[in-house]
Amino acid sequence: MDFATALGSLFTPEGRHDPYPAYDVLRAHAPAFLAPDERWYVTSHALVNRLLRDPGLRLADARDYDQFWPDWRQNRGVASVVLSMLQSNPPDHTRVRRAAAATFTPRRIAAMREVIAGQAEELIKAMPAHADFMTAFAYPLPIAVITALLGVPESDRAWFRQRAADLTVVLEPISTVDEMDQADAAGRDLENYFIGLIAERRREPKDDLTSALVAQGESGTLTGEELLANLVLLLVAGFETTANLLGIGLHLLLRRPAEAERLRADAELAPAYVEEILRYDSPVQLTSRFATETLDLDGVIVPAGAGLTMMLGAANRDPARYDDPHRFDPDRPNVQPVSFGGGAHYCLGAPLARLEAQVAFPLLLTMLPRLALTGDAEYRDRLTLRGFATLPVTTG
Repeated sequence: MDFATALGSLFTPEGRHDPYPAYDVLRAHAPAFLAPDERWYVTSHALVNRLLRDPGLRLADARDYDQFWPDWRQNRGVASVVLSMLQSNPPDHTRVRRAAAATFTPRRIAAMREVIAGQAEELIKAMPAHADFMTAFAYPLPIAVITALLGVPESDRAWFRQRAADLTVVLEPISTVDEMDQADAAGRDLENYFIGLIAERRREPKDDLTSALVAQGESGTLTGEELLANLVLLLVAGFETTANLLGIGLHLLLRRPAEAERLRADAELAPAYVEEILRYDSPVQLTSRFATETLDLDGVIVPAGAGLTMMLGAANRDPARYDDPHRFDPDRPNVQPVSFGGGAHYCLGAPLARLEAQVAFPLLLTMLPRLALTGDAEYRDRLTLRGFATLPVTTG
Protein backbone atom coordinates (compact mmCIF):
# COMPACT_ATOMS: atom_id res chain seq x y z
CA MET A 1 0.00 0.00 0.00
CA ASP A 2 1.47 3.38 -1.00
CA PHE A 3 1.05 6.65 0.88
CA ALA A 4 -1.82 8.06 -1.22
CA THR A 5 -3.73 4.78 -1.08
CA ALA A 6 -3.26 4.54 2.69
CA LEU A 7 -4.55 8.05 3.33
CA GLY A 8 -7.48 7.60 0.96
CA SER A 9 -8.43 4.29 2.55
CA LEU A 10 -9.31 6.02 5.82
CA PHE A 11 -12.18 7.69 4.01
CA THR A 12 -13.68 4.39 2.82
CA PRO A 13 -15.74 1.90 4.83
CA GLU A 14 -13.16 -0.86 4.18
CA GLY A 15 -10.29 1.30 5.45
CA ARG A 16 -12.18 2.42 8.51
CA HIS A 17 -12.95 -1.21 9.41
CA ASP A 18 -9.23 -1.76 10.06
CA PRO A 19 -7.26 1.50 9.83
CA TYR A 20 -4.06 0.13 11.37
CA PRO A 21 -2.30 -1.01 8.16
CA ALA A 22 -2.88 2.46 6.73
CA TYR A 23 -1.57 4.06 9.92
CA ASP A 24 1.64 2.06 9.57
CA VAL A 25 2.17 3.33 6.04
CA LEU A 26 1.42 6.94 6.99
CA ARG A 27 3.67 6.83 10.06
CA ALA A 28 6.51 5.35 8.01
CA HIS A 29 6.02 8.10 5.42
CA ALA A 30 6.44 10.88 8.01
CA PRO A 31 5.60 11.65 11.64
CA ALA A 32 3.86 14.79 10.33
CA PHE A 33 2.84 15.51 6.74
CA LEU A 34 0.71 17.88 4.66
CA ALA A 35 -2.10 16.07 2.84
CA PRO A 36 -3.76 17.12 -0.43
CA ASP A 37 -6.67 18.58 1.55
CA GLU A 38 -4.20 21.17 2.95
CA ARG A 39 -4.44 19.63 6.42
CA TRP A 40 -1.51 18.37 8.43
CA TYR A 41 -1.65 14.85 9.85
CA VAL A 42 0.43 13.80 12.86
CA THR A 43 1.13 10.09 13.30
CA SER A 44 3.89 9.49 15.87
CA HIS A 45 3.34 9.01 19.59
CA ALA A 46 6.01 11.55 20.49
CA LEU A 47 4.51 14.35 18.40
CA VAL A 48 0.87 13.57 19.17
CA ASN A 49 1.62 13.43 22.89
CA ARG A 50 3.51 16.72 22.70
CA LEU A 51 0.93 18.58 20.61
CA LEU A 52 -2.01 17.53 22.78
CA ARG A 53 -0.31 19.44 25.61
CA ASP A 54 0.86 22.43 23.55
CA PRO A 55 -0.88 25.68 24.61
CA GLY A 56 0.03 27.08 21.19
CA LEU A 57 -2.73 24.97 19.62
CA ARG A 58 -6.43 25.76 19.68
CA LEU A 59 -9.69 24.11 18.71
CA ALA A 60 -12.21 25.34 16.18
CA ASP A 61 -14.66 27.24 18.39
CA ALA A 62 -17.87 29.21 17.87
CA ARG A 63 -16.03 32.14 16.26
CA ASP A 64 -14.45 29.84 13.68
CA TYR A 65 -17.79 28.22 12.92
CA ASP A 66 -19.32 31.68 12.44
CA GLN A 67 -16.84 32.29 9.62
CA PHE A 68 -17.20 29.08 7.61
CA TRP A 69 -20.76 28.04 8.55
CA PRO A 70 -22.78 31.13 9.56
CA ASP A 71 -25.98 29.24 10.40
CA TRP A 72 -24.38 26.35 12.32
CA ARG A 73 -26.45 27.15 15.42
CA GLN A 74 -29.57 26.03 13.56
CA ASN A 75 -28.30 22.45 13.84
CA ARG A 76 -28.72 21.85 17.56
CA GLY A 77 -26.56 18.73 17.50
CA VAL A 78 -23.65 20.79 16.20
CA ALA A 79 -24.48 23.63 18.58
CA SER A 80 -24.48 21.36 21.64
CA VAL A 81 -20.92 20.26 20.82
CA VAL A 82 -19.48 23.60 19.67
CA LEU A 83 -20.89 25.50 22.64
CA SER A 84 -19.54 22.96 25.15
CA MET A 85 -16.07 22.84 26.68
CA LEU A 86 -15.16 20.20 24.08
CA GLN A 87 -14.88 22.93 21.42
CA SER A 88 -13.90 26.00 23.44
CA ASN A 89 -10.59 27.77 24.03
CA PRO A 90 -9.19 29.82 26.92
CA PRO A 91 -10.33 31.81 28.75
CA ASP A 92 -13.84 30.35 28.31
CA HIS A 93 -12.58 26.76 28.33
CA THR A 94 -10.57 27.34 31.50
CA ARG A 95 -13.60 28.79 33.31
CA VAL A 96 -16.07 26.14 32.15
CA ARG A 97 -13.65 23.26 32.69
CA ARG A 98 -12.95 24.45 36.23
CA ALA A 99 -16.68 24.60 36.96
CA ALA A 100 -17.29 21.12 35.57
CA ALA A 101 -14.26 19.67 37.37
CA ALA A 102 -15.57 21.12 40.64
CA THR A 103 -18.67 18.97 40.23
CA PHE A 104 -17.22 15.92 38.44
CA THR A 105 -14.85 15.19 41.30
CA PRO A 106 -12.68 12.12 42.00
CA ARG A 107 -14.71 11.55 45.17
CA ARG A 108 -17.98 11.55 43.24
CA ILE A 109 -16.55 9.13 40.65
CA ALA A 110 -15.00 6.78 43.24
CA ALA A 111 -18.34 6.62 45.02
CA MET A 112 -19.85 5.19 41.81
CA ARG A 113 -17.94 1.87 42.04
CA GLU A 114 -20.75 0.07 43.87
CA VAL A 115 -23.36 1.59 41.56
CA ILE A 116 -21.38 0.41 38.53
CA ALA A 117 -20.98 -3.09 39.96
CA GLY A 118 -24.67 -3.30 40.82
CA GLN A 119 -25.78 -2.15 37.39
CA ALA A 120 -23.32 -4.51 35.69
CA GLU A 121 -24.49 -7.50 37.72
CA GLU A 122 -28.14 -6.78 36.88
CA LEU A 123 -27.37 -6.57 33.16
CA ILE A 124 -25.30 -9.77 33.24
CA LYS A 125 -28.07 -11.70 35.01
CA ALA A 126 -30.59 -10.48 32.45
CA MET A 127 -28.44 -11.29 29.40
CA PRO A 128 -30.10 -13.92 27.18
CA ALA A 129 -28.30 -17.03 25.97
CA HIS A 130 -27.76 -15.41 22.56
CA ALA A 131 -27.33 -11.64 22.66
CA ASP A 132 -25.90 -8.61 20.98
CA PHE A 133 -23.42 -7.51 23.62
CA MET A 134 -23.68 -3.86 22.56
CA THR A 135 -27.45 -3.82 23.09
CA ALA A 136 -27.51 -6.05 26.17
CA PHE A 137 -24.58 -4.56 28.09
CA ALA A 138 -22.13 -2.15 26.43
CA TYR A 139 -24.67 0.63 25.90
CA PRO A 140 -26.97 0.12 28.91
CA LEU A 141 -24.17 0.15 31.49
CA PRO A 142 -22.64 3.58 30.72
CA ILE A 143 -26.10 5.04 30.10
CA ALA A 144 -27.18 3.84 33.53
CA VAL A 145 -24.01 5.20 35.16
CA ILE A 146 -23.95 8.65 33.56
CA THR A 147 -27.69 9.16 33.96
CA ALA A 148 -27.42 8.14 37.61
CA LEU A 149 -24.69 10.75 38.02
CA LEU A 150 -26.78 13.37 36.28
CA GLY A 151 -29.88 12.49 38.27
CA VAL A 152 -31.93 11.30 35.28
CA PRO A 153 -34.81 9.01 36.34
CA GLU A 154 -34.25 5.34 35.49
CA SER A 155 -37.44 5.28 33.41
CA ASP A 156 -35.94 7.81 30.97
CA ARG A 157 -32.60 6.06 30.37
CA ALA A 158 -33.50 3.92 27.38
CA TRP A 159 -34.74 7.06 25.59
CA PHE A 160 -31.20 8.46 25.50
CA ARG A 161 -29.36 5.75 23.58
CA GLN A 162 -30.43 6.50 20.00
CA ARG A 163 -30.37 10.26 20.52
CA ALA A 164 -26.84 10.17 21.89
CA ALA A 165 -25.70 7.89 19.06
CA ASP A 166 -27.29 10.19 16.46
CA LEU A 167 -25.66 13.28 17.91
CA THR A 168 -22.09 11.94 17.86
CA VAL A 169 -21.98 12.02 14.05
CA VAL A 170 -21.05 15.71 14.34
CA LEU A 171 -17.63 14.57 15.61
CA GLU A 172 -16.89 12.72 12.38
CA PRO A 173 -14.90 14.26 9.49
CA ILE A 174 -17.43 12.90 6.98
CA SER A 175 -21.20 12.74 7.45
CA THR A 176 -24.28 12.65 5.22
CA VAL A 177 -27.10 15.19 5.09
CA ASP A 178 -29.44 12.63 6.66
CA GLU A 179 -27.01 12.00 9.51
CA MET A 180 -26.69 15.72 10.20
CA ASP A 181 -30.49 16.04 10.20
CA GLN A 182 -30.65 13.22 12.75
CA ALA A 183 -28.00 15.00 14.84
CA ASP A 184 -30.12 18.17 14.76
CA ALA A 185 -33.23 16.28 15.89
CA ALA A 186 -31.28 14.51 18.64
CA GLY A 187 -29.77 17.79 19.82
CA ARG A 188 -33.22 19.40 20.04
CA ASP A 189 -34.64 16.44 21.97
CA LEU A 190 -31.74 16.41 24.44
CA GLU A 191 -31.80 20.18 24.94
CA ASN A 192 -35.53 20.11 25.64
CA TYR A 193 -35.06 17.28 28.12
CA PHE A 194 -32.29 19.04 30.01
CA ILE A 195 -34.16 22.36 30.03
CA GLY A 196 -36.87 20.54 31.96
CA LEU A 197 -34.38 18.79 34.27
CA ILE A 198 -32.57 22.08 34.98
CA ALA A 199 -35.87 23.70 35.94
CA GLU A 200 -36.64 20.80 38.29
CA ARG A 201 -33.24 21.04 39.98
CA ARG A 202 -33.58 24.79 40.44
CA ARG A 203 -36.84 24.17 42.27
CA GLU A 204 -35.58 21.15 44.18
CA PRO A 205 -31.79 20.51 44.17
CA LYS A 206 -30.56 16.95 44.71
CA ASP A 207 -27.21 15.26 45.29
CA ASP A 208 -26.44 14.83 41.61
CA LEU A 209 -24.25 16.30 38.90
CA THR A 210 -27.06 18.31 37.32
CA SER A 211 -27.81 20.09 40.60
CA ALA A 212 -24.11 20.83 41.10
CA LEU A 213 -23.81 22.31 37.61
CA VAL A 214 -27.03 24.32 38.05
CA ALA A 215 -25.49 25.81 41.20
CA GLN A 216 -22.43 26.80 39.17
CA GLY A 217 -24.74 28.48 36.69
CA GLU A 218 -26.61 30.38 39.36
CA SER A 219 -23.32 31.60 40.82
CA GLY A 220 -22.50 33.16 37.45
CA THR A 221 -19.69 30.71 36.62
CA LEU A 222 -21.60 29.23 33.69
CA THR A 223 -24.00 30.92 31.28
CA GLY A 224 -27.33 29.23 30.64
CA GLU A 225 -26.16 28.25 27.15
CA GLU A 226 -22.96 26.72 28.56
CA LEU A 227 -24.86 24.83 31.26
CA LEU A 228 -27.17 23.26 28.71
CA ALA A 229 -24.44 22.40 26.18
CA ASN A 230 -22.19 20.80 28.79
CA LEU A 231 -24.99 18.67 30.24
CA VAL A 232 -25.60 17.31 26.74
CA LEU A 233 -21.84 16.80 26.31
CA LEU A 234 -21.48 14.91 29.60
CA LEU A 235 -24.32 12.60 28.64
CA VAL A 236 -23.09 11.87 25.11
CA ALA A 237 -19.36 11.69 25.86
CA GLY A 238 -20.02 9.70 29.02
CA PHE A 239 -21.88 7.01 27.17
CA GLU A 240 -20.66 6.64 23.60
CA THR A 241 -16.91 6.26 24.16
CA THR A 242 -17.36 4.00 27.19
CA ALA A 243 -19.72 1.72 25.26
CA ASN A 244 -17.07 1.49 22.55
CA LEU A 245 -14.39 0.68 25.13
CA LEU A 246 -16.53 -2.13 26.58
CA GLY A 247 -17.30 -3.65 23.18
CA ILE A 248 -13.73 -3.43 21.89
CA GLY A 249 -12.35 -4.80 25.14
CA LEU A 250 -14.65 -7.80 25.35
CA HIS A 251 -13.98 -8.64 21.70
CA LEU A 252 -10.23 -8.58 22.34
CA LEU A 253 -10.53 -10.75 25.44
CA LEU A 254 -12.83 -13.37 23.97
CA ARG A 255 -10.56 -13.75 20.95
CA ARG A 256 -7.69 -14.43 23.39
CA PRO A 257 -8.97 -17.12 25.78
CA ALA A 258 -5.72 -17.28 27.75
CA GLU A 259 -5.91 -13.56 28.53
CA ALA A 260 -9.58 -13.83 29.43
CA GLU A 261 -8.76 -16.69 31.81
CA ARG A 262 -6.00 -14.67 33.51
CA LEU A 263 -8.35 -11.77 34.13
CA ARG A 264 -11.12 -14.13 35.26
CA ALA A 265 -8.74 -15.55 37.87
CA ASP A 266 -7.38 -12.21 39.07
CA ALA A 267 -9.57 -9.07 38.91
CA GLU A 268 -6.64 -7.01 40.22
CA LEU A 269 -5.18 -7.20 36.70
CA ALA A 270 -8.09 -5.19 35.30
CA PRO A 271 -6.40 -1.74 35.30
CA ALA A 272 -3.48 -3.05 33.22
CA TYR A 273 -5.86 -4.81 30.82
CA VAL A 274 -7.94 -1.66 30.35
CA GLU A 275 -4.88 0.47 29.58
CA GLU A 276 -3.69 -2.02 26.98
CA ILE A 277 -7.17 -2.16 25.42
CA LEU A 278 -7.15 1.63 25.17
CA ARG A 279 -3.74 1.53 23.53
CA TYR A 280 -4.40 -1.38 21.20
CA ASP A 281 -7.70 -0.18 19.74
CA SER A 282 -8.64 3.30 20.89
CA PRO A 283 -12.35 4.21 21.07
CA VAL A 284 -11.33 7.69 19.85
CA GLN A 285 -9.07 7.64 16.80
CA LEU A 286 -8.65 11.30 15.85
CA THR A 287 -8.66 14.79 17.32
CA SER A 288 -8.01 18.12 15.60
CA ARG A 289 -6.38 21.44 16.46
CA PHE A 290 -5.20 24.65 14.79
CA ALA A 291 -1.72 26.13 15.16
CA THR A 292 -1.74 29.67 16.54
CA GLU A 293 1.94 30.09 15.73
CA THR A 294 4.56 28.45 13.54
CA LEU A 295 5.43 24.94 14.78
CA ASP A 296 8.69 23.07 14.39
CA LEU A 297 7.79 19.38 14.45
CA ASP A 298 11.26 17.86 14.58
CA GLY A 299 12.36 19.80 11.53
CA VAL A 300 8.99 19.84 9.76
CA ILE A 301 7.71 23.43 9.76
CA VAL A 302 3.96 23.89 10.13
CA PRO A 303 2.74 27.46 9.50
CA ALA A 304 0.54 29.42 11.88
CA GLY A 305 -3.14 28.89 11.15
CA ALA A 306 -2.65 25.37 9.81
CA GLY A 307 -5.12 22.66 10.76
CA LEU A 308 -3.69 19.51 12.34
CA THR A 309 -5.27 16.11 12.81
CA MET A 310 -3.65 14.05 15.54
CA MET A 311 -4.03 10.37 14.70
CA LEU A 312 -4.46 8.88 18.17
CA GLY A 313 -4.86 5.33 16.89
CA ALA A 314 -1.62 5.58 14.93
CA ALA A 315 0.25 7.09 17.89
CA ASN A 316 -0.90 4.29 20.20
CA ARG A 317 0.70 1.69 17.90
CA ASP A 318 3.91 3.59 17.17
CA PRO A 319 6.82 1.09 17.21
CA ALA A 320 9.11 3.91 18.35
CA ARG A 321 7.09 4.01 21.60
CA TYR A 322 5.94 0.40 22.02
CA ASP A 323 7.80 -2.78 21.10
CA ASP A 324 5.79 -5.07 18.82
CA PRO A 325 2.86 -2.59 18.94
CA HIS A 326 0.40 -4.82 17.07
CA ARG A 327 0.57 -7.44 19.82
CA PHE A 328 -2.01 -7.23 22.62
CA ASP A 329 0.04 -7.47 25.81
CA PRO A 330 -1.49 -6.50 29.18
CA ASP A 331 1.94 -6.99 30.78
CA ARG A 332 3.43 -4.28 28.60
CA PRO A 333 5.32 -1.77 30.83
CA ASN A 334 4.67 1.96 30.96
CA VAL A 335 1.54 2.02 28.84
CA GLN A 336 0.39 5.62 28.35
CA PRO A 337 -2.26 5.68 25.61
CA VAL A 338 -3.26 9.03 24.16
CA SER A 339 -6.82 7.77 23.73
CA PHE A 340 -8.30 10.34 26.13
CA GLY A 341 -6.32 13.27 24.73
CA GLY A 342 -4.00 15.33 26.89
CA GLY A 343 -3.28 18.72 28.36
CA ALA A 344 -6.08 21.20 29.04
CA HIS A 345 -8.53 19.13 26.97
CA TYR A 346 -7.78 15.78 28.59
CA CYS A 347 -11.10 13.93 28.84
CA LEU A 348 -12.84 14.88 32.08
CA GLY A 349 -14.66 11.55 32.14
CA ALA A 350 -11.58 9.36 31.61
CA PRO A 351 -11.46 8.13 35.24
CA LEU A 352 -15.13 7.13 35.07
CA ALA A 353 -14.71 5.28 31.76
CA ARG A 354 -11.69 3.43 33.13
CA LEU A 355 -13.56 2.53 36.32
CA GLU A 356 -16.55 1.15 34.41
CA ALA A 357 -14.32 -1.06 32.27
CA GLN A 358 -12.21 -2.20 35.25
CA VAL A 359 -15.36 -3.27 37.10
CA ALA A 360 -17.21 -4.72 34.11
CA PHE A 361 -14.68 -7.07 32.50
CA PRO A 362 -13.93 -9.25 35.58
CA LEU A 363 -17.66 -9.47 36.39
CA LEU A 364 -18.53 -10.52 32.85
CA LEU A 365 -15.84 -13.20 32.80
CA THR A 366 -16.60 -14.62 36.24
CA MET A 367 -20.42 -14.47 36.13
CA LEU A 368 -20.49 -15.81 32.56
CA PRO A 369 -17.59 -18.31 32.43
CA ARG A 370 -18.78 -19.70 29.06
CA LEU A 371 -19.23 -16.30 27.42
CA ALA A 372 -18.08 -16.55 23.80
CA LEU A 373 -18.27 -14.73 20.48
CA THR A 374 -20.74 -16.02 17.93
CA GLY A 375 -21.31 -14.77 14.42
CA ASP A 376 -19.64 -11.76 12.88
CA ALA A 377 -19.01 -8.58 14.85
CA GLU A 378 -19.79 -5.42 12.89
CA TYR A 379 -17.92 -2.15 13.38
CA ARG A 380 -19.82 1.09 13.08
CA ASP A 381 -18.72 2.96 9.96
CA ARG A 382 -16.95 5.73 11.84
CA LEU A 383 -13.42 7.11 11.77
CA THR A 384 -13.29 9.33 14.85
CA LEU A 385 -15.34 7.22 17.29
CA ARG A 386 -14.41 3.56 16.81
CA GLY A 387 -16.61 0.78 18.10
CA PHE A 388 -18.98 -2.04 17.26
CA ALA A 389 -22.51 -1.65 15.91
CA THR A 390 -23.20 -5.25 16.88
CA LEU A 391 -21.19 -7.86 18.81
CA PRO A 392 -23.01 -11.23 18.91
CA VAL A 393 -22.21 -13.40 21.93
CA THR A 394 -23.48 -16.53 23.60
CA THR A 395 -23.49 -16.98 27.36
CA GLY A 396 -23.11 -20.75 27.00
